[in-house]
Amino acid sequence: MREEIIIAGSGGQGIMFFGTLLCNIAVSQNKYTTFFPSYGAEIRGGTANCSVIISDDEIGSPVIVKPSILVAMNEQSFEKFSPKLRKGGLLIVNSSLVSSAPKDAVLVPATDIAMEAGDVRAANMVLLGRLISETKIFTQFAAVDIIKSVFAGKKNLLEINLSAFNRDVKL
Repeated sequence: MREEIIIAGSGGQGIMFFGTLLCNIAVSQNKYTTFFPSYGAEIRGGTANCSVIISDDEIGSPVIVKPSILVAMNEQSFEKFSPKLRKGGLLIVNSSLVSSAPKDAVLVPATDIAMEAGDVRAANMVLLGRLISETKIFTQFAAVDIIKSVFAGKKNLLEINLSAFNRDVKL
């Protein structure tokens, strides 16, 4: 198994946190992983993306040319990265903010779902849940264990993020 994933959006959408969580889950499941962040000139509101590779075998380089999975959290990121997606690759988009995605993409109104869960900033967790349920690279339980450890001692944040994570999981 080898998945090359690009997660892209705006600064402040939790792009790097999303990628870091994926890596932490991978390590907990004895997988090899790399994390390669990229920030725009601004922090909050500027562009942000990260590349995550998860593999059963050692990884020689963190650079991704043709991702097998793209998670686009806004329109600008969709426009920039969708042409790079490998043929037959998985495209997951935040349909609350991306209007031009093709019908064969996995359309998730992540921003709307996160607001229902209690915090718009949890849209990344909604998409993490959907990514895991679409790919089956990890179990939902493995992800929940890592989420619980990351938010240990922050009960309110844990509840919101777990709620958002579980909202769009398709078992």
